[in-house]
Amino acid sequence: MAGIQYLVDSNILIRWVQTGDPGFPVARASIESLEQSRDIPCYVSQNLGEFWNALTRPANRNGYGLSPEQADAHTTTIEKRFRLLPDSLEVHQVWRRLLADYRVSGVQVHDAKLAAAMHVHGVNRILTFNTKDFERFKDIEAIHPVNLS
Repeated sequence: MAGIQYLVDSNILIRWVQTGDPGFPVARASIESLEQSRDIPCYVSQNLGEFWNALTRPANRNGYGLSPEQADAHTTTIEKRFRLLPDSLEVHQVWRRLLADYRVSGVQVHDAKLAAAMHVHGVNRILTFNTKDFERFKDIEAIHPVNLS
């Protein structure tokens, strides 16, 4: 029987593949915990865009300085092991409504897009280091990886 779906936030994905990052051990343990529990780690295209951006951005600009080839290899691993929640017109429409209903501004529009995808695909849990970013969305449970592993 399939387990619970979790959207895995970009901040987890990035640390999951960067062994030198201080967040690596807890990110890795949380993904392993999901998989061992037969729960389903999920991602959206936005996650992979943010992931690729952070991995390939120069280290002196708060990135990891990896090549596109290295980022591609890590991205392929995510695509093989996690479930894609596809974007759609419905995701867009829900996102647009969330922006207005929750008076979202600034960088939080990206979190609202994740919340919209979760709503459309029936995913109620997000694994993230930034749980406070999702508190406004009452139908979403934001779980810090230390509380999962």
